[in-house]
Amino acid sequence: MVQSAPMPRLEASGPAAGRRRREILAAASRLFRERGLHATGMREIAAALGMTAGNLYYYLPSKQDLLAYCQEETLGQLLTLARDVRASPRRPDERLRDLIEGHVTVLNETTPGSLAHLEVNEVPAARRPTLIARRRGYEDAVRELIEEGIAAGVFRALDSRLAALALLGALNWTVKWFQPDGRKTAAEVGREFADLLVRGLLATSDPTRRAGTDSEAGPGGSASVPAKRHRRRGATPVDGNPPRRRSEGPNGA
Repeated sequence: MVQSAPMPRLEASGPAAGRRRREILAAASRLFRERGLHATGMREIAAALGMTAGNLYYYLPSKQDLLAYCQEETLGQLLTLARDVRASPRRPDERLRDLIEGHVTVLNETTPGSLAHLEVNEVPAARRPTLIARRRGYEDAVRELIEEGIAAGVFRALDSRLAALALLGALNWTVKWFQPDGRKTAAEVGREFADLLVRGLLATSDPTRRAGTDSEAGPGGSASVPAKRHRRRGATPVDGNPPRRRSEGPNGA
């Protein structure tokens, strides 16, 4: 008897299927945090949603496809963020702050399941090149923003690619420890990260001043000498009388 080839598995499409996939991703995200990404299977995700495994496979044929879907959603949000930040008229350091805060928010609040964002090698091989290309596009956007800051004299001269990779490494790792019900929101964590990371790039403590300029410099470009110098302790004043000793307080001041 001639055996017919198995029918290919059909995957749901359309707006309703997209909404259902996001619901699946949200449930998977909770389980990833509770049980760990590698300890969570499709059956556990289906049970959490009150659906059969076969019904779940209709929307996402495998766990690898679920991870790929998560990464596609996350990268889409991040690339939109980078495009909007790059188009802003704000200073480079301000735009980098906006990007950092937005990046942490996208990974930990906007896109459920972002714990899977780091698992590039777990996605189906056929989908991996596209994801890697999009990742590199986002990395390039961050690097170019840092280079704009260097060219403007806002950031100090440094290896922009290394700086971008260090920054992204710190931001991406937040998915490993961030807790949605924790003490700080994703946006608050993003703002604190922005303060920490951008300060390390600045050419001067005041980003409104370009590197190489000094507000204390006089007309000739050299720093002006203070008009009043501090008198050395114990030195005899010009009137010939010894200096009066100050009474010391309890803390020695």
